[in-house]
Amino acid sequence: MSDNDIVGLVSASVIGLLFVIMGVIMLFGRGSFLIAGFNTMSKEEKNKYDRTALCKFVGKIILPIGLAIPLIAIGGIFNIAWMMIGYPVFVVGISIFALIYANTGSRFKK
Repeated sequence: MSDNDIVGLVSASVIGLLFVIMGVIMLFGRGSFLIAGFNTMSKEEKNKYDRTALCKFVGKIILPIGLAIPLIAIGGIFNIAWMMIGYPVFVVGISIFALIYANTGSRFKK
């Protein structure tokens, strides 16, 4: 394992840890200011939504993404192609699921 591999793994792990921390904060129902679009709404519009449920949902989406970030570096170090290809596929898949789930059925409206 070269120095570049170690730096890449540490960098990916730190970024993944930041995502995990944000996910945990969201799971506690806090951190709505981190949700793009929600933080730019007027106060009247924000009051139409269940902030806690929305934060918990976003936390459940962010947490697995953050936990899987180091897989990119591990796949690169050990030349495991499915890890490097699988992560973007995983992120796109979970993002499509989140978009469809959050925008159908008025799930987060009060």
